[in-house]
Amino acid sequence: MPITPPRNLFELFTGFLAIGARSFGGVMPWAHRTMVEERRWLTPADFAETIGLCQFLPGPNIGNASIVLGKRWFGLSGAVVAFLGLMGFPFIWVMALGALYQEYSFLPEVKAVVTGVGVAGAGLILGTAVKLGRDLVRKPAALVLVAACFGAVGVARFSMYLVLPVALVLALVASRRNWL
Repeated sequence: MPITPPRNLFELFTGFLAIGARSFGGVMPWAHRTMVEERRWLTPADFAETIGLCQFLPGPNIGNASIVLGKRWFGLSGAVVAFLGLMGFPFIWVMALGALYQEYSFLPEVKAVVTGVGVAGAGLILGTAVKLGRDLVRKPAALVLVAACFGAVGVARFSMYLVLPVALVLALVASRRNWL
């Protein structure tokens, strides 16, 4: 099937509204499913590139992606509409669930639900990482860069503020040499 970006602001809004409404435990899995698999707005590679850019920017990854993609497709109004669509339901639900949690957080059943949601969210994130990694398998230089970043931040505990600029420069060099 061909890639078909949203045709109008309403479709853009409802797409990001669907992402935000289903994103318990993590937005990335639902964003990938909605934009790549269901609505076919982006290719898997374009999604990975957009998320890569948005991870480098300050703020939430998918929030940044909603602004970047909304602007790409519809300019400033698209950026605003996509972001509001993404954040509409979560804002209402977080306020409501926060009020309920404040009242009932002492119950063991509530603590169990919160723990279960956290575990499910971690599983969704791992599943999305595997989906995003499929394209990297064919690019050894990308795998080396991923492993180096993981080793530097996750194992050696270097600051991401140091690792990201170095990784960016290395990725640009690798890209210019057609290794990525």
